[in-house]
Amino acid sequence: MLTVSDISFTRENPILRNVSFELVQGEILVVLGPSGSGKTSLLRCLNRLESIDAGEIFLNGENIETPPVMELRRKIGLVFQTSALIPGTVKENIGIGPALAGKDFPDTNCHSLLAQVGLVHEHLTRNADALSVGERQRVALAQVLANEPDVLLLDEPTSALDPTAVLTIETLIQSLHRKLNTATVLVTHNLEQAKRFNARTLVLIDGEVFAEGNIHELMESEKSPLLTKFFEGRMD
Repeated sequence: MLTVSDISFTRENPILRNVSFELVQGEILVVLGPSGSGKTSLLRCLNRLESIDAGEIFLNGENIETPPVMELRRKIGLVFQTSALIPGTVKENIGIGPALAGKDFPDTNCHSLLAQVGLVHEHLTRNADALSVGERQRVALAQVLANEPDVLLLDEPTSALDPTAVLTIETLIQSLHRKLNTATVLVTHNLEQAKRFNARTLVLIDGEVFAEGNIHELMESEKSPLLTKFFEGRMD
């Protein structure tokens, strides 16, 4: 579904270097790495919030530079680390994507999405500013899902939440993934979270794919001292 081929991205200094991977429908791919390794920049390049300097990215065989950018962002939806909701009600936030695409989005669709992200229909009329951090993150997820994306990008979606809310959102992501069969890229700095997802994992170090494989197999491998230092939290 998603093919990333030797992409590089520079902003004053090189951030991503010759990154390549593939993502199939229904797969969760976890991206790990120390701070400054290029994890968020990678998602921004996949969503065309940043322009790559070299390489190519394909969605279902089509270069992502081909469609209009707003159309691409409906197909490759990005949920940010901190929810970026517009002023207004939950209903207005969930329906903004279809509205910009000129599509009707009836209340029944809103109710269905709210249920999918674990909120009740009474939330529809609530002001987004009055929501808790966890509720805002659920609405941000519903906002992206309203566009029926082919690929879902999650940029540390639980980093601002308390431990209980973290597990709730993780369960929600897993449940939505099983139900929708969407290809998902999850960026996290939380090693325990990566272990709970138990998925194929890319480890980015200095903007390069340093290792790839199942998270538990990577952690048990003793082939790379640098990788061991990363998993043990001993990197400079």
